[in-house]
Amino acid sequence: MTDNLIIRRARETDLVALIELFAADETGGHGDTTGDDAYEDYLRAFNVIDASQNEQLFVAELEGEVVGTFQILFNRTLTGRGSLSMILEAVQTRSDMRGKGIGGQMIHHAIEEARRRDCRIVQLTSNMARTDAHRFYERLGFAKSHFGFKMKLK
Repeated sequence: MTDNLIIRRARETDLVALIELFAADETGGHGDTTGDDAYEDYLRAFNVIDASQNEQLFVAELEGEVVGTFQILFNRTLTGRGSLSMILEAVQTRSDMRGKGIGGQMIHHAIEEARRRDCRIVQLTSNMARTDAHRFYERLGFAKSHFGFKMKLK
């Protein structure tokens, strides 16, 4: 069924579908909402991401519908002899489409982009409550290697 899956850069016309995808995520706790008053916030963020040289937002499209998304960020540090790393963020597959290989195809696409950009590492964080996602990432070759810490400011 996912043989026709297209993974491409997100467009502004995808924004409503992306907002719906994030708002449906009850575990994330990011405060995403489909409320009309929030649309301009999402649009501003989309425009910043879209214009960035170091950030890219992707969608997975199947039969004309957005069924998944992820964002990648490139980070150069002095550690690792000045190497480039990729941070994988906001990986989401629409709940009715999970288990069909879409997430795996999105992750493989991100990894290939990291290789193309000569990254030394791809890293991600995942909510501790997402045990299914942890098994998914481990099946794809990711290893638990660090503890993450977070401080909410808003």
